[in-house]
Amino acid sequence: MRIIDFHCDTLMKMYDLHKVGDDSQSVWKNECQIDVQRLVEAGYGAQFFACYLWWEDKPFLASHYEDALNMADIFYKGLQGHEKQAAFAGSYTEYLKNKEEGKVSCFLTVEEGGILENKIERLDTLHKKGIRMITLTWNYENCLGYPGCIPEARDKGLKPFGFEALERMEELGIIADVSHLSDGGFEDIYRHCKRPFIASHSDARAVCAHNRNLTDDMLKKLADKGGVTGLNFCGDFLSPDGKCTIDAMLRHIRHMINVGGREVVAIGTDFDGVEGELEIAGCQYMDKLPEAMEKAGFTIGEIEDVCFRNAEKFMERYWG
Repeated sequence: MRIIDFHCDTLMKMYDLHKVGDDSQSVWKNECQIDVQRLVEAGYGAQFFACYLWWEDKPFLASHYEDALNMADIFYKGLQGHEKQAAFAGSYTEYLKNKEEGKVSCFLTVEEGGILENKIERLDTLHKKGIRMITLTWNYENCLGYPGCIPEARDKGLKPFGFEALERMEELGIIADVSHLSDGGFEDIYRHCKRPFIASHSDARAVCAHNRNLTDDMLKKLADKGGVTGLNFCGDFLSPDGKCTIDAMLRHIRHMINVGGREVVAIGTDFDGVEGELEIAGCQYMDKLPEAMEKAGFTIGEIEDVCFRNAEKFMERYWG
């Protein structure tokens, strides 16, 4: 089954190795939960690779912004020499071209909008570098807004620069990602966005009451704007007992379909950003999900929607 995954943290792992002078692994081949070689072998359609920045940690270079640009360079270097099997994609048109040529599409994103540091021109540079999605916050307050993990900030919305950045992102074609964002920030994106938006790696709060998950109202509003949420494999988001099981994934998928409709659910594994025992422990095992969905009574159409078709439709709606 073709898979499109909207979020992984593999580039963070590669950058950690790079910091200590170890360039023996790459996005093409490594010992993590995802590498492009295994994506090719597993028949993936696309993988979105996040340049993840730990905002409260000291940057490796002069700034977290420069670290993100450096991570993008490591991404491109890892794809070199494998152009027949995988290629960068920065639009729906480029995704379709790669698909026709039998290549896995590799997209670039940023997870931590704080790297903009109130400098709107950085969005243009990031776009030129290939960034096509930005997770507006991680778990810290930044120049754009507030994270959902801080209880006293949960109802706070976007900051003035957050609205300015959203407008410029939509002009450039950089998707706004509300995973990690405060509930108030979600509402601001919903009310002010002109293009669809995404929760790249979030589950259903009604199934597992975690602040990182989406409420039923959010799921409906996300669907109303033509957006999708990517099923996250983190056990803490899937189940109150913190276990990552396929049964828990199926409960979230069924609930999200029932609430937001068939087109709102996609995949955002968070591979290489999730720890512990995972029932689906890497990209090479992703066939377990559609197989389990079929056994659980999901239709072939529903399975294809979740695995890749909703993602394709979202990209077409966003980029045209």
